Amino acid sequence: MIVTFTANPSLDRTVSLAEPLRTGEVQHALGAREDAGGKGINVARVLAAAGAETLAVLPLDPGDPFGALLTNAGVAHHGVPLAGVVRANLTIADADGVTTKLNLPGTVRTDADAAAITAAVVEAAAGATWLVLAGSLAPGLPDGFYVEVIRAVRSRWGTASPAIAVDTSGPALAAVVADGRPDLIKPNDDELASLVGAALDTSLPLPEAVLAVARRLVPTRVGAALVTLGADGAVLVTADGAWHGTPPPTRVRSTVGAGDSSLAGYLLAAIAGETPADALRSGIRYGSAAAALDGTVAPTPEDLPTGDVPVVPLETPNTTTTTGGHRD
Repeated sequence: MIVTFTANPSLDRTVSLAEPLRTGEVQHALGAREDAGGKGINVARVLAAAGAETLAVLPLDPGDPFGALLTNAGVAHHGVPLAGVVRANLTIADADGVTTKLNLPGTVRTDADAAAITAAVVEAAAGATWLVLAGSLAPGLPDGFYVEVIRAVRSRWGTASPAIAVDTSGPALAAVVADGRPDLIKPNDDELASLVGAALDTSLPLPEAVLAVARRLVPTRVGAALVTLGADGAVLVTADGAWHGTPPPTRVRSTVGAGDSSLAGYLLAAIAGETPADALRSGIRYGSAAAALDGTVAPTPEDLPTGDVPVVPLETPNTTTTTGGHRD
């Protein structure tokens, strides 16, 4: 079981254009679609489409039709019954795959809301292999909210706690790395550099520059880092080694949700007991598949590219290498 938690879910509306966006002008759209979104929701949709057992936890007003979208997408979910409808985010994507996003802030959450959400995540984590904490925090939640959730889960379940993956950014990610000791983080290269307060060394190839920065965090503060690099693939850094994978040729239609799909692909391989290199390869395949689809469509195994995904070691791995996490 992989449990995901989305603190600030969204109804993702995607508008497709035949031409580049021209601000201040009237343009005709090719079409539009709506998907249940938010980073944790996106991860759960990919996992469910692959047949993995997953449960999405989210704050959900009992009268909000967002729950029906999740059900229609085949995503098992637990909605914490709190007032406030899910926010709506707008993505505009042109024919070249260039995307413009407008994200609304979401419902302001109270201390009582935070307590109810935390309790729900703790209970949902019982027996799970992984817990994914993903996305921005809703207004009203403190920067350290994910840290509070991590501590509550580990306090309740002890050595039976799931491995914890975090995919967020800014102060929320900084707080997790400072005090949460997650088993896996999934930043992109810009988020990684911002996290450590140091620019990547442009004199090095990008994967090596990413590795140098990631080693400032792994394994002293986080168990592993899956760093997505867009068209340059991804770098996986664990306590025991580091690898870089290159994606197959992909016609990009929308990059929205590609990183979420990469994390889902990585976790699918991890729970199957695959090697770190193969888990990285799986993450890249899923990210590439998502980028080739419209909007935030969740890729299925049938959507995965068949081209080669070369993975090369950046360091010599130890014989005890794992894909992250503290569970066998």
